[in-house]
Amino acid sequence: MSTMRQAREVARIDLVVEGRVGETIRVIVPFAVAALLVLPLAQGPNLALLRQVGPAVFWTLGLLFGMQIALRQSANDTDARRDLYALAGVDPAARFLGRTASGTVLLTVFLAVLFVAILALYDTPLTGAAVPALAMSVVLFAYGLAALATLAGEVSSGLRNRGALASLIVAPLSLPLVMGAAQTAAGIGRDAGILSWSLLLLATDIALTVVGVAVAGPLEEART
Repeated sequence: MSTMRQAREVARIDLVVEGRVGETIRVIVPFAVAALLVLPLAQGPNLALLRQVGPAVFWTLGLLFGMQIALRQSANDTDARRDLYALAGVDPAARFLGRTASGTVLLTVFLAVLFVAILALYDTPLTGAAVPALAMSVVLFAYGLAALATLAGEVSSGLRNRGALASLIVAPLSLPLVMGAAQTAAGIGRDAGILSWSLLLLATDIALTVVGVAVAGPLEEART
């Protein structure tokens, strides 16, 4: 099998496992939506303020809860599954790409649900012309976060306190993703240019992909 076919198979298996467990839909999404209710209850019925802070709340919760989803996907890559992939001859780079792809799908679904909740609870204005650009920024943000979490999971694999260490890696390195996505959305709202911020998102995604594919093999050899 080619590398891309192997990656698609790894992504398919991850999504099938997630579909059976359902932690993203049954646990993380409800908690994220409940978190959206905290600010209106604490602030009071100030609709103008809620409209103003809605995008910032969206990207903040998208990062915090999205990081949990992405890191959970990485944590599911157990030693037994790694051994199985190795016996099947799966390329480590294909495993990285597959896990990134499955994480991107889950994060995109999560962010879409969160965005709908923001529109409903915060009465955030949205024009039809802005939807394609927002969708692009959401997908690029989801892919970058999934790739970063997968890479952090590979680096911290086998270490004590793996989850905490991976979070410490992802949080600061996700700054270009958050800035690019948030400024793209803000630029759409102000009818300003978004090309530079969109290119930042795209460049970050490409860089993470190149690094992840390049170090997948050496990291796998270092564990054996």
